[in-house]
Amino acid sequence: MQFSSLEFQPRFAFPEMANVVEVAGVEDRSKLAGGFARFNNARIPWQVQYDELILVLEGKLSIETARETLQAGRFDTIWLPSGTALTYFAENALVFYSLYPSNWAQQLESRP
Repeated sequence: MQFSSLEFQPRFAFPEMANVVEVAGVEDRSKLAGGFARFNNARIPWQVQYDELILVLEGKLSIETARETLQAGRFDTIWLPSGTALTYFAENALVFYSLYPSNWAQQLESRP
C-alpha cells in the first residue's frame, strides 16, 4: 500500500481537527488495527477503549491524561492502555497508530 494513494477521511468525532485512514482492521479480519491520522489545531477529548500505540511521523503531539502530559515529536512513540481518559493536542501532526482490539466499537455496542 502506497502512502500517496491513501484517502484520508474526517474522524468520526471532531472531524474538523483530525483526518484518518485505516490500513488494517476489522474489514481485514485482523485483531490489530492500524492507520494514519492527521491532526490540525486539535484539542480532542477521548477515552481509549483499546490499547493504542502512536508513532509521530511529522510535527508534535501532546496527550494529557489525569496523571501526566505526554509529549512526542518526530519518531517518538506513546503507548496508551485501554480505559485511559485523555485529550489529544496538536497544531499540525501526522501519526501512525496501532490499536487492539480492532473491533473495540463492536464490543462496546454489545455490552449490556
